[in-house]
Amino acid sequence: MLKRKDFFGSSTPTTTTVEIMNTNDTWNRIMSGTTITGDLISNGNILIEGEVNGNISCGGKVHVGTSGKITGNLLCANAEFEGAQDGELKVENLLTLRSTARIKGNIETLKLHIEEGAYFEGACAMKSPVSKSASNQDFSFGG
Repeated sequence: MLKRKDFFGSSTPTTTTVEIMNTNDTWNRIMSGTTITGDLISNGNILIEGEVNGNISCGGKVHVGTSGKITGNLLCANAEFEGAQDGELKVENLLTLRSTARIKGNIETLKLHIEEGAYFEGACAMKSPVSKSASNQDFSFGG
C-alpha cells in the first residue's frame, strides 16, 4: 500500500496560484479535509469548508463555512464567515460575520453585519459609497 509521502514525495509542497474561471452563479467548493497552499483567483463564488493558505481574490461571494479557514488576505465583492480567517479582509459590498466567525486582521468594507458571538480582532474601516453622478459633477461657487 502506498503511503501519502511515497505517492507525493517527501519534499515540501510548492506554492502556486490557481485561477478559477467561473462567470455564472455556480459555486467553486473547497470541501472539509482539503488544504490548498497558494493564491486563488476566481470570477465566481467560492465556498470554503477546508483550508486555504494563501491570498484569495474573488469577483463574487466568498462563503467560509464553520470548518473553513483562510490564512492569508481576502479581496472579494461579498463575504459571509462562519469559520476563521487570519489576514486582511477587503470586501467591496457586504461582509457578514456569523456567531461562529473568528477573524484576526484588519477589515475594510462598505457594509458590515456582525452577529452576537462573532470574534473580531483588528481595525475596521468603513468605506463610503461613491455615487458616479456626484463624482462627475463640477461644483462651482459664486456668480
